[in-house]
Amino acid sequence: MRSASIRHAHSLLVLVLVLAACAPSASQSTASPPALTPGPTSSPFVTPGAVTVVDDEDNTVVIPAAPQRIVSLTPAATEILFAIGAGARVAAKVDDIAPYPPEADRLPIVATFEGVNVEQIVDLEADLVIAGGLGFTPPDAVTQMRGLGVPVVLVYADSIETALDDIELIGDAAWAGDAARELTASMRADLDALSALTADLPKPRVFYEIDATSAIYTAPADSVYAEMLTLAGSNPITTDASYVISLEQLVAADPEIILLGDGAYGVTAEQVVARPGWGSMTAVTTGAIRAVDDVVITRPGPRLVDGLRALIAAIHPDVVLPLG
Repeated sequence: MRSASIRHAHSLLVLVLVLAACAPSASQSTASPPALTPGPTSSPFVTPGAVTVVDDEDNTVVIPAAPQRIVSLTPAATEILFAIGAGARVAAKVDDIAPYPPEADRLPIVATFEGVNVEQIVDLEADLVIAGGLGFTPPDAVTQMRGLGVPVVLVYADSIETALDDIELIGDAAWAGDAARELTASMRADLDALSALTADLPKPRVFYEIDATSAIYTAPADSVYAEMLTLAGSNPITTDASYVISLEQLVAADPEIILLGDGAYGVTAEQVVARPGWGSMTAVTTGAIRAVDDVVITRPGPRLVDGLRALIAAIHPDVVLPLG
């Protein structure tokens, strides 16, 4: 569990630490596919009955017909596909330590952090694969699938805005562009409304703990973590792209609040207080150590709004939040 958490941090930012899964072919489903509404910007028609998209690694991908057997190789992509009404057409998904939505849990697994079962994906007759960019999905597996004629769209969100863009990109590729844009419009409005609640509040120094099993891992300055913490009304203590911060740096930064993203894996405030060298920090002396749900805060998908709401509640517990 703990190693999975660290992997999630390094692969992020959507987010997320897992890799593939597989499920019954969509051809076995009696559900009608959603309306075929590719977005006009990133998915112009190139020939009758085909759309093309440009993915996050600048690959032009042609989807010749409305995909009916979609394979999702990132947890965020799985959530997105279900949120935009394409869940009945998902034939397989990545393994996920925190599967969501519940309906997706029935899907067979075609990939884990150890690799991707390309043969199984091909046997499923996949007609679209949503995979993780920047090496989240092994590049050799991507190359192999493309060589076998399977359209593969790579996504990698390193900010809230690119996470929203990726929802629209996945919607276009799945021929559900209108639903995707309805979702992102709603999310943008909710994110703006929530961040406005903290705009004039004090900004406490906040340390977000991803893991501290061996080294101490926290949010890089340029990451969804840091952006979400800022929108939630804090002054986040960040590090570089390594995700590692030294104890000396952390003590010098003197967090006023410590948020335990690893709380779901059994880390408690009592354990933090007992750590050698941590006792002088303001958050430790005042007891401002709080567990949060790392998945909804950092997974670059439809639940980012829930993640921001959770962060505001942890950092500014006196703020009255709108019902989700």
